[in-house]
Amino acid sequence: MLLFSTIDVSRQIFFRSGLSFAIVNLKPIVPGHVLVIPNRVVPRLADLKEDELSSLFSAVQTVGKVVEKAYGADGLTIACQDGSAAGQSIPHVHIHVLPRKFLGDRFQHANDDVYPAIEQSEGELGRRVQPFQVDNEGRPPRSAEEMETEAKWLSDLFQKF
Repeated sequence: MLLFSTIDVSRQIFFRSGLSFAIVNLKPIVPGHVLVIPNRVVPRLADLKEDELSSLFSAVQTVGKVVEKAYGADGLTIACQDGSAAGQSIPHVHIHVLPRKFLGDRFQHANDDVYPAIEQSEGELGRRVQPFQVDNEGRPPRSAEEMETEAKWLSDLFQKF
């Protein structure tokens, strides 16, 4: 079992490296929005050891390449909210990886709007009482089965790519 803070995310995992793993997102902001997380539960980037930090960003690079291809993206937004003042509500370091497109992207006309959307999404995770509650944005949480299906598909793509 792997935890994202205190949340069991074992069914959402699609990539593992020595000290990090990647999961599909409960409420993706854009299709393919995933999280890359160190195995050890620590709240801040500064709390990671050098080998953990290296593993985390190596995993971000590897996951980013596959997610970009899988979702036909033209680029990636890679973001980390480091501390509660930065919008982090889950006290476990994690990196958001969002595939982005020139055309058809939710944020194509206001590119920086992605950051408040990440912050709002992050806050909702921390306040989650019921596992599958609908938020005000109209982005319903996905079921465990939906996330598991996407995780399996992405996991299989690592063999292909």
